[in-house]
Amino acid sequence: MNGQMKPSKKTTARSLAMRSLLALERDGRYANLEIDARLRGTDLDPANRALYTRLVYGVTERRITLDWIIGRYSTRGADTLDADVRCALRLGLYQLLYMDRIPEHAAVGESVDLVPHAKAGYVNAVLRAFLRAGKRIDWPDEADGLTYFSVKYSVPEPLCAIYRDALDDPDTLGELLEALNREPHVGLRVNTLRLSPEDAASRTGGVLSMIAPDLVLLDSLTPEARAGLDEGLWFVQDEASRIVSAAVGARPGERVIDTCACPGGKSFSMALDMRDEGEIFSFDLHANKLSLIEKGAAKLGLTGIRTAARDAREPDVTLIGTADRVLCDAPCSGLGVIAKKPDIRYKDPAAFERLPGIQREILDGASRYVKPGGVLVYSTCTLNRAENEETASAFLETHPAFEGEEVRVFWPHRDGCDGFFMAKMRRKTE
Repeated sequence: MNGQMKPSKKTTARSLAMRSLLALERDGRYANLEIDARLRGTDLDPANRALYTRLVYGVTERRITLDWIIGRYSTRGADTLDADVRCALRLGLYQLLYMDRIPEHAAVGESVDLVPHAKAGYVNAVLRAFLRAGKRIDWPDEADGLTYFSVKYSVPEPLCAIYRDALDDPDTLGELLEALNREPHVGLRVNTLRLSPEDAASRTGGVLSMIAPDLVLLDSLTPEARAGLDEGLWFVQDEASRIVSAAVGARPGERVIDTCACPGGKSFSMALDMRDEGEIFSFDLHANKLSLIEKGAAKLGLTGIRTAARDAREPDVTLIGTADRVLCDAPCSGLGVIAKKPDIRYKDPAAFERLPGIQREILDGASRYVKPGGVLVYSTCTLNRAENEETASAFLETHPAFEGEEVRVFWPHRDGCDGFFMAKMRRKTE
C-alpha cells in the first residue's frame, strides 16, 4: 500500500485534517501546535476551520477506539496499514460515529478521496462494511477489566488505572472517562473592574456559572466573545481554575505570590478579586512566557502584577515570610484536562513518576514566602493521587508550621469542569 495522497485542486477541511494527522504521526508534536500552525497558513472559512479543528482533535482523542474498529472490519490491524490509509479510515469512522450532522455518504466518499486510487477501494470497503453492520462495535468483554474501558473511552490502560485509583468509588470510572471525552465548554472570567457578570452573559449569549464566581459559560467562542477578549472585558478560564484562584482569598491591599503563574489566568483572577489594589508577584521558570502575563494584564487594565523569571524551588530571599497569600499551581501530568489536550492521554506514565518529587520541592519553596497567619494553596490540573493528596500530605508532615484547612478534588463527571485538585493550608501564628 505505497503511494502518495492524490493531489487536490482545493484544500478542504478534511484534506487539511489528513495532512495534520499524518504530520502528528510522523513528528509527534502536540495537536494544538499543529492546528495553530495549519490554520495560520489556510484561507478556510470559519465553518471549515471549525470542522478541521474538530476532526484533528476528535480523531486524536478517539484513536484507540477507532483503531479497535478498524481491526474488526479490516483484514489487517490498524498498526499494519500504511499511514495514509490508517488516517483516512480514522477520519471516516470518526465522522460516522461522532458527527451525526455529516451525511454518511459524505463521510465515506470524502475519506476515500483522501488516498490514491490504488488504495481507495480498501478504504471504501472497510467503511462500507461498518455501515452494513449498522455501525456495530463489538467491545471487549467487561470482564477483561481495563481493556474494556481503554477501548470504549480511548484511554490507555495505564491511565485508566491511575484514574481508577484516584476515585473514591472505582465503579464510576466509566462516568469519569466519558466526561473526560466530552467537548468542553468555554469559561470566561469577567473583568469585574469594567462590567458585571450579568452584563457579560448578556453580551456573549452565555450563562452564569453555578459553581464559579464571576464566570460566564459558552459552548464555543462566539464573535462577540472574541471581541471582548480583545477589549479586555474577560479572559478564558475554566470553572475549576477560577474556584482555585478564589480559594486563595486575595483581598485589596495584600501581597500575593503566584509561584508558577504562566499563562497568567489565576494571577488575573486574584488581581480582580483584589480590585487591583495591592501587589501580585507572578513568577515563572520560563522567561519567554512572561510576556503572556504582561500583555494579558495590560489588556485587562491591571497594574498591580509584577513578573519575573524564577525557579519556584529557589524563592526570592527578599520576599521570604512577607506574603499574605501564596498560590502554588504546580507543573503536573495534566490528566484532568485531556478533554482540552487529548494527546496528553498518550504520554508514557513513566514520565509522571518524577513529578511528585519536583512538586514537593516547589511547594517547599512556595511555603517560604508565607508570613505567619498567611495562606498557601497548592493546586494541580491532574487526577493522580501521587501528585495530589500524597504530595499535600507529605508537605504537612514535614512542615509542622502549616496546618491543613481544605482539600478538594474537582471531578469532570460530578462538577462538570476540568479535573483539578486543591489543598488550602495556613501558616500558624505561634
